Amino acid sequence: MANLYHVGKIVNTHGIRGELKVVPITDFPAKRFAKGSKLVVEGKTNVEVQVTASREQKGMYLLTLAGYDDINQVLPFKGQMLSVADTEQGELDDGEYYYHDIIGLTVIDQTGATLGQVSEILSPGPNDVWVIPRPGKADVLLPFLNSVVLRIDLAAHTAWVDVPEGLIDDAD
Repeated sequence: MANLYHVGKIVNTHGIRGELKVVPITDFPAKRFAKGSKLVVEGKTNVEVQVTASREQKGMYLLTLAGYDDINQVLPFKGQMLSVADTEQGELDDGEYYYHDIIGLTVIDQTGATLGQVSEILSPGPNDVWVIPRPGKADVLLPFLNSVVLRIDLAAHTAWVDVPEGLIDDAD
């Protein structure tokens, strides 16, 4: 099977006709959960499913899946992750990246020093924040802004950045 990337978490059922309540963890929820989308419910055994109906409600999505029209059929999916295969991801515009493309990048600052590798991406507000752990020091929390992230080369697995003054405080 192709590589899988999480796009949502099934947190509950909704009603008795097999609807699932999903918390989206994707920048493209309308696309990922659209009618006809192919997803994978990850569990002990992965189950490939297709969305037949979708609606947004209070920041969550209510999904109906083909062949699942009863609450008893979808109850085992509760707590599972919904994923998309890399073959179903689609192309992004220039300057847009999937999280899995960024995690693991080596980050080099404006002086040529290596800060470390991106371990995770936070989404606290208007822009993402890259977390770059450093042994024996505090993690660098680098905002993903055009003025900070100057260039990304996925082939070289490297990002060049201009760290804002005062962002890194290594004083004891």
